[in-house]
Amino acid sequence: MDLPVMPPVSPMLAKAVPEIPDLGHTEPKWDGFRTIVFRDGDEVVLGSRNEKPMTRYFPELVESIRANTPERCVLDGEIVIVSGDRLDFDALQQRIHPAESRVRLLAQQTPASFVGFDLLALGDDDLMGTPFRDRRARLVDALGSSATGPDAPVHLTPATADLAQAREWFTRFEGAGLDGVVAKPLDGVYQPDKRTMSKVKHARTADCVVAGFRWHKSGPVLGSLLLGLWTDDGRLQHVGVAASFPMARRKALVEELAPLREGDLSGHPWADWADQSAHGDKRMPGAVSRWNASKDLSFVPLRPELVVEVAYDHMEGDRFRHTAQFRRWRPDRDPATCTYAQLEEPVGFRLSEILAPPA
Repeated sequence: MDLPVMPPVSPMLAKAVPEIPDLGHTEPKWDGFRTIVFRDGDEVVLGSRNEKPMTRYFPELVESIRANTPERCVLDGEIVIVSGDRLDFDALQQRIHPAESRVRLLAQQTPASFVGFDLLALGDDDLMGTPFRDRRARLVDALGSSATGPDAPVHLTPATADLAQAREWFTRFEGAGLDGVVAKPLDGVYQPDKRTMSKVKHARTADCVVAGFRWHKSGPVLGSLLLGLWTDDGRLQHVGVAASFPMARRKALVEELAPLREGDLSGHPWADWADQSAHGDKRMPGAVSRWNASKDLSFVPLRPELVVEVAYDHMEGDRFRHTAQFRRWRPDRDPATCTYAQLEEPVGFRLSEILAPPA
């Protein structure tokens, strides 16, 4: 491989802002694996955000990239999986598997797509120092040479210069599983690992039951609170964690939660967490980490009597997609009332309408 921009490259990042800035360019924020594609003829490398190649996990995507991109290019984008007419991050996580036979099977069962939104190199040209407006124009030419753009599963992300339309997208596209929107300065150059873009994500709150905690990796202080919501069939579903606390607060929480600590798991809603066969698709807190099998995910059980209000961006199935943010304790709430019924559901929207090429 001999390209003007060679792997590894850390992708350019975005900082969170409360409102969509009027920078002249806004795109959907895709919920997948951030990927930089390096293609030199038949050679294709899929670089991840941590700069480790993901090529072996997506063989079907490698073939599609060869068929739908310029012969020599470097593209920034997102690997996603479409299930029905929504993004499916759970299915995407399943694609990271050590067994080659499993990788091949999943490539057939849940094929991935690539959504391109930046162009770092084309032919012999290094475009990282080129203003984004010019990179975008060349990206449109590179991926949209035909009237309908590239063939699925390779897509060109839609974009708008209209702030009103960007605000509409922010609301409507969530129903297709998107994460929000990203605004980019048109005169900005590509700066790896720098937060030069702006992102606006959905934010909501929920009252959750605190049913345990994990220790912090640095020592005997609290690492994260384990959150649960009651299901209609009377099961306390593990929905995620709240983990952003100052170190002094982590120490204090260990003492504050001590009266609720359970020495015996037998009466706890997650009593069978240690039995791997009991996990299935329940997302119990003792499940083995998909990303690090040696990671200790054991937890300290607490009597499920404490309620906490947390902020979250959106749900992925029956859990929070990202780490929730602590807001306040809710001593006024009965833990039994912390159910899924409180959660706001986004209006449905077809992903195919987002990825459809412009008329």
